[in-house]
Amino acid sequence: MEMIIAGLLDALAPASLMFVFIGVAIGVLIGAIPGINGPMAIALFIPVTYYMSPLTAIGFLVGLNKGAFFGGAVSAVLLRTPGTPEAAATSWDGYPLTQQGKGEKALRMALYSSVAGDFISTVVLIVIASPLAAVALFMGPAEIFALISLALTVIAGIGTNSIGRGLIAAGFGILVGLIGTEPVTALPRLTFDIYQLGGGLSLIPVAIGLLAFSEILLQLEKFTVKGGGTHTAHVFSSKLEDRLLPLKEFFASTRTLLRGSLIGIGVGAMPGLGAPVASFMSYDQAMKRSKNKQEFGKGSLEGIGASESANSAVVASSMIPLFVLGIPGNLAVAMLMGAFMIHGMQPGPLMFQENAQLMYGIYGSLLIASLFLLVIGRLGLRYFCKAVNIPAMILYPIVVFTCIMGSYLGKSSMFDVAVMLVFAFIGYFMRKFDYSYVAFLIGFILAPEWERALQQVVIISEFDVYMFFQRPVAMGLMLITLFVVVRTFWKNIVDCRKTEADEATEAAT
Repeated sequence: MEMIIAGLLDALAPASLMFVFIGVAIGVLIGAIPGINGPMAIALFIPVTYYMSPLTAIGFLVGLNKGAFFGGAVSAVLLRTPGTPEAAATSWDGYPLTQQGKGEKALRMALYSSVAGDFISTVVLIVIASPLAAVALFMGPAEIFALISLALTVIAGIGTNSIGRGLIAAGFGILVGLIGTEPVTALPRLTFDIYQLGGGLSLIPVAIGLLAFSEILLQLEKFTVKGGGTHTAHVFSSKLEDRLLPLKEFFASTRTLLRGSLIGIGVGAMPGLGAPVASFMSYDQAMKRSKNKQEFGKGSLEGIGASESANSAVVASSMIPLFVLGIPGNLAVAMLMGAFMIHGMQPGPLMFQENAQLMYGIYGSLLIASLFLLVIGRLGLRYFCKAVNIPAMILYPIVVFTCIMGSYLGKSSMFDVAVMLVFAFIGYFMRKFDYSYVAFLIGFILAPEWERALQQVVIISEFDVYMFFQRPVAMGLMLITLFVVVRTFWKNIVDCRKTEADEATEAAT
């Protein structure tokens, strides 16, 4: 108890509070800019923390990461240009609300959901870190391969009316994700003698092209067909019910927020999966379990809550394997692990014995960062909304410039800009022909981990095809994957037959 109180008092010190606040504020700003995400921000600011105390440094970097996750929702809601890949699902319902003049209301829902998911996840990290990390410890290559296969199957139906087209898109995403150097033999694969492809395609230009620039192409097409100079900027409603988010309306999504937070906690505790997977899985479950399924994709507050609660819950839960096992759960936590080591600490179970006071101070900083995120987000909402209150002829060039700069900033390479433009056209045609660009993006993100797990299974089993039958958890996950596919196809067949029967009855009458 002495250590707990001392750690919390350290977190409440003026210097710690100030740097956590600054970290969250900078994180929100950075997250709102497509192409600059939380891990990149942490990498840029680690040198700034050299002369800080360990607690102040970690609090500042954690604040950066938390702010960046909500910041990604700002541009996703207002411009349909996700600042971070995990905010893509937020744009599906956030942007339609902006078009209806309810952008401020959508941002309020995103903010409150993000804070709720983050707070719940932080409490779980503090209370039950060890049991969840113990579960993650038993995840071998076979289980990871099966889990990724299940995740791809579950999300294949998002953004399309056909799970078949969704699976094709996911497979195409995996194929594109495998471009680069083959990890076992170190031979180039699908590079076509283009040396820039040796390291594979970067996520940021692919995501920006697929999600943001393709939307610009669609909008330009609409303006051309309908006589483009007549388009005006989105106008925010002056009605209070369109701007404010009543408590009743927010608490109506309580189940969705809790479900999303639990999905985010589970995904975050499993190293390698990442926030985009949690966001899309939560959105999918919310849509399937909602009483108002038809509203999803057209401006559903429940959809925003599902996405934001899940991806924000990953921030704290991804530290579970770091604190307990010394294993970083994702790229952002890997950056934090580097910061720990710079300040003379080795993440792992011994931290609780050797640096107990510091650990409780970090817990306190995590909770304070959640509070500051609520304050900063709430004070800045109206300023965020003004970002789109400009004519389309000015707005779209700004979005195009942001897309180009976001693609260029990652590696300072014009090749990435070209990649972004290529995937903009791919995304355009995928939307036109009803192929799930979401499934493609998730397949692309998970391809390296999926391939690595499969190769490890093959090497460990010495080409034994019955390896999965010897791993009960992996076998169970594969059976669930098969069940989801068969059930979905069977449901589609039944629906088609019912539609044909109804049409035949109408024709007869």
